[in-house]
Amino acid sequence: MRYQARLLTLTLGAALALAGCGSGGNTENGGTPPNQDVGATAEFPVTIGDVTVAAKPTKIVSLSPTATEMLFAVGAGQQVLAVDDQSNFPAEAPKSELSGFQPNAEAIAGKSPDLVVVSNDTNNVVAQLTQLKIPVYLAAAGKTIDDTYRQITDLGALTGNKPAAEDLAKRMKEEVDKLVADVPKRATKLTYYYELGPELYSLTSKTFVGSLLGQLGLENIADPADADGKNGGYPQLSAEALVKADPDLIFLSDTVCCQQSADTVKARPGWAGITAVKAGQIVPLNDDIGSRWGPRTVDLLRQVADAVSKVPA
Repeated sequence: MRYQARLLTLTLGAALALAGCGSGGNTENGGTPPNQDVGATAEFPVTIGDVTVAAKPTKIVSLSPTATEMLFAVGAGQQVLAVDDQSNFPAEAPKSELSGFQPNAEAIAGKSPDLVVVSNDTNNVVAQLTQLKIPVYLAAAGKTIDDTYRQITDLGALTGNKPAAEDLAKRMKEEVDKLVADVPKRATKLTYYYELGPELYSLTSKTFVGSLLGQLGLENIADPADADGKNGGYPQLSAEALVKADPDLIFLSDTVCCQQSADTVKARPGWAGITAVKAGQIVPLNDDIGSRWGPRTVDLLRQVADAVSKVPA
């Protein structure tokens, strides 16, 4: 069930990204448009694209696990009134019955929020809440790490935590750049398979995680399975194609939802001959960190970079 919910989140994010949805003017992920001035200070009102917050919000509702992580990371945790039923980090986040998958405008309005953050516009919730004079920021699924930086700084500005948000984004960028620079350069790219579920759902280089791993010089074996983009970057592979692709590394982002591990992978019929299996290059990841685009993205990249660096040249 948890895996299905996580896959739905990724699929919804991909669909919105492809459609170019966003509440922030013409930007793809609800971020600040080019040359948009949100002010040199944290004074209000603050405007990001089409969203204006008149005063520092004290009753924020987050319907996105990634946005919840961002809000707490920039210092807005005490301003968060409620989060959706999938927001499980940090532990103190005030989880509620609200759904981020099927947001209900009436239920959200019932919390009397002064700012709502969503990751998708299902049920036309943005327009409904806007009509009720409730500011809504749409933080759609990131496609690159730059989307993460932008959403963090946008949320910092909207919540009155701009300096802390800018500092967080700056530190993240420095860490990401260093991790990328420190990975050993190879004459031939290492190939990898990134598993979202034991049904062999994966992601391509056109997704957030795929673009991130591409910076480390890795080649994604799932790319051919969604060359036309019809799967939104999240194709289901066949066991035959995967074995034939023979990846050098296997990353498991289904260790929590589906209890997958190096041992379960080794036990799969026909997988014993895969290079990653033979060489012990199967890397278990935390499901949530491996499917979100928030502050903990640095932790994901660090773990992957460490695994890549250990592969013999």
